[in-house]
Amino acid sequence: MTIKRVGILTGGGDCSGLNAVIRAVTRAAAIQYGAQVIGIEGGFEGLISGQTQELTVKSTKDILTLGGTILGTTNKGNPFQYRERMEDGAVKTTDYSGKAVETFNRLNLDCLFVVGGEGTLEIGYQFFKKGIPVIGIPKTIDNDLEGTDYTFGFQTAVQVACDALDRLQTTGRSHDRVMILEVMGRNAGWIALEAGIAGGAHIILIPEIEYDIQNVIRKIMLRKKGGSPFSIIMIAEGAKERGGTTVKAEEAQGRLQGVEKLGGIGFHLARQIEKQIDLEVRTTVLGHIQRGGSPNSFDRVLGTRLGSFAVDAAVQGKFGTMAALKIPDIVLVDLRDLAGKVRTVPLDSQLIRCAESIGINLGREAM
Repeated sequence: MTIKRVGILTGGGDCSGLNAVIRAVTRAAAIQYGAQVIGIEGGFEGLISGQTQELTVKSTKDILTLGGTILGTTNKGNPFQYRERMEDGAVKTTDYSGKAVETFNRLNLDCLFVVGGEGTLEIGYQFFKKGIPVIGIPKTIDNDLEGTDYTFGFQTAVQVACDALDRLQTTGRSHDRVMILEVMGRNAGWIALEAGIAGGAHIILIPEIEYDIQNVIRKIMLRKKGGSPFSIIMIAEGAKERGGTTVKAEEAQGRLQGVEKLGGIGFHLARQIEKQIDLEVRTTVLGHIQRGGSPNSFDRVLGTRLGSFAVDAAVQGKFGTMAALKIPDIVLVDLRDLAGKVRTVPLDSQLIRCAESIGINLGREAM
């Protein structure tokens, strides 16, 4: 089919590599097919309000190395369940999906590229079922999307976490301290596991394996008795103690849009350790530092490949799909098979076996 005007939006949390995708979609559409590209601002909010900007080869020529997204994004504002607070404090939920479809039609678009994680892609699939020709592009630092080996943004986040561990190693060794680094990932431990292995962590705690605090204590004590009175612990924000619950920075209740905020498990773990061991414990929460900054080369290349491939898929009329990395190729997978699903670290993962085989403690007895 012929594409004349296409739209692109970025939804969910920001991450490095989003601008690489925007640039690739714009250049591929304009250079290969002579199409006009319309950037929809603020994620699905822009599809409701009609806030847009035209993207050109010239306007996107310098954005490859930029972090964030020039279109803006939000993890709020699901058009199918849009929440608004009334003057009396009550919260009203409205379905604005019809208005979003009207905006799409008014813009006279031939395709909508939806760039985001599982929540954003689930919304994109709902719009596909309402008749909008959608193609998804996978984005999340958490790497927790089904159907793709990697999402762009993940490798940059891992590198940032690894760099932080390198610095914590030197100060932990100098002061004989237990150094805890809390990283993002929500309910998936991919960042913690890969960055922990790369950064030489002695203990890695992930959501998929509930940790036994006594097992953690034993590892620290064994290192101390063995002449290494410092320990480096990598912990994912969604990790929890056996029989416990996930530590939340803020409850979803009372928030107008979005999901609950995780955070604080690192400080909780520090208090547990300090009660049983006479060692100083320090906690660092990496937070949104993992999302910001320039993407590394892997994410620049992956974002560019995904964006270019998605444009080709649009020309072929293959809507209701997502461009995905199946190493070494970019392929298409059906949105209906993955939207809304979360890919966690399998308990039989080679990464887990690798970590335990070299003596990294995962909060349990090694299998």
